[in-house]
Amino acid sequence: MRAELAKLLVNNPDILLLDEPTNHLDIISIGWLEEYLKSFPGAVLLISHDRLFLDNVTRRTLEISNSKVYDFLYAYSKYKILREEELMRLGSAKKQQDKEIKHTEELINKFRAKKNKAAFAQSLIKKLEKTERIEIESNDVSKLNLTFPLSVQPGKWVLELDDVGKSYGEKVIFKGINTTVGRGEKIALLGANGTGKSTLLKRIMSTLEGDGEVKHGHNVNIGYFAQDQAESLDTKKTVLQTVDAIAKGAIRNNLRGILGAFLFSGEDVDKFVSVLSGGERTRLALCQLLLSPSNFLILDEPTNHLDLQSKEVLKSALKNYEGTFIVVSHDREFLEDLTNRIWEVDEKRLKIHHDGVKDFLSRKLSQEVTDKPKKADHKPANKKESKNDYQEKKELKRTLNKLNNLISRSESKIDELEKEIKEIDLIIADLNYDDKENAEKVLGKYNDLKSELDNVMLEWEQATEKQMNLTS
Repeated sequence: MRAELAKLLVNNPDILLLDEPTNHLDIISIGWLEEYLKSFPGAVLLISHDRLFLDNVTRRTLEISNSKVYDFLYAYSKYKILREEELMRLGSAKKQQDKEIKHTEELINKFRAKKNKAAFAQSLIKKLEKTERIEIESNDVSKLNLTFPLSVQPGKWVLELDDVGKSYGEKVIFKGINTTVGRGEKIALLGANGTGKSTLLKRIMSTLEGDGEVKHGHNVNIGYFAQDQAESLDTKKTVLQTVDAIAKGAIRNNLRGILGAFLFSGEDVDKFVSVLSGGERTRLALCQLLLSPSNFLILDEPTNHLDLQSKEVLKSALKNYEGTFIVVSHDREFLEDLTNRIWEVDEKRLKIHHDGVKDFLSRKLSQEVTDKPKKADHKPANKKESKNDYQEKKELKRTLNKLNNLISRSESKIDELEKEIKEIDLIIADLNYDDKENAEKVLGKYNDLKSELDNVMLEWEQATEKQMNLTS
């Protein structure tokens, strides 16, 4: 993935189209890509399920829903709030519309058989046919409160690593790992790609031979999600049969809802595993694990093929999990507030940190900058040069303040114009075109507002681009 990105960036493109660019990058590489894209002078259109990456890189969000594209001039988190508010308004409008449609249908049924009312009934039928139905995408998944079931309570410690290591010939992956994992610990396993994180998990699972000894505690029942977990699914079963064979107890009553949380809805649950894509199989394997009783979870990149909504469901389930888990992930937002300890594989050793993911990454990135070779010292500038530098900085600050004010005014004006356009959209929907004078007046105002919005948008884009060029 890093090589593919390098091939794109080295050619200095005008526009970058990136489809899930962070999926196979480690956390440090994601941080680098983030900083690069923030100062990239061209346009960037990207698909990502990394919320923090979206918030840090983008300033505009497009959502495809019910065959329509919704456009918001904000990064993901702010868009999400505004979208929820809009869905609430649409929900109220839909209830009112449904009520009116039901009343109209009752009138049609009442009058269509009466001769003196047949024409009236026909006019109601035509009106109903022209009505544009309000559609709202179901968001019941976000209300799901799932948790991984606990099998039995294990002893005080669940794992002990005694001088554990792994080598392939003369190539040492890691060595001399000595640590104990207590019951209830939540561990994030981090490190650059290729440092041996997945290999360490396989040693913990005892599916891979190596140096040292791995001991599991009393009553430990491991649930393991590997990056290739999808390969172990029974291809002759349907999606629903796959989870039905695992689920036990009251949770069986909500299997379709749980599958919906992992993007299997409607007829999807009756598909055979054999026809599922790689991403779909991975999601199904994770859903299967969610329903399997355990007290020690080992998860290797569980979020790679999950959308934001599914990740929220998984994160919530892990936060409520009463057992122990070790998770490998490069999704910073997913890991934040989820774990209470960090294992870092670095320089063939295991380093243990007790701070949060955000603080750990901040320290790690600062260390990377400090470790870079320092540029040769320059001779001190003379007083004239210092004075020029001061004037330049002062002028830059003045220019940036002007641009910030212009951007702020433009954003306020854009909000105002979009509200006015939405109001006129509602008027146009019921516009009587027989009244030419009024129709022309309404449509003329609509076109003027659209034209003004285009001009303000252009002004905003130009000011934002200038701001980026000055601060990069």
